[in-house]
Amino acid sequence: MPERLNPKLLEVIACPRCLARLQYDAENQRLICRYEQLAYPIENGVPLLIAEKAEKITD
Repeated sequence: MPERLNPKLLEVIACPRCLARLQYDAENQRLICRYEQLAYPIENGVPLLIAEKAEKITD
């Protein structure tokens, strides 16, 4: 079962590139920036908001 992020963290966490609010993808354990089309991984419950770790996504 995937770990859950603290809902309060999701209220304040933002994309490091554009400062947009991130969406939590619990199934894939990542945070998604819809504006930059990037997915930031979550490892051991810790979001890795580093550009080099982000993956480009397409819908």
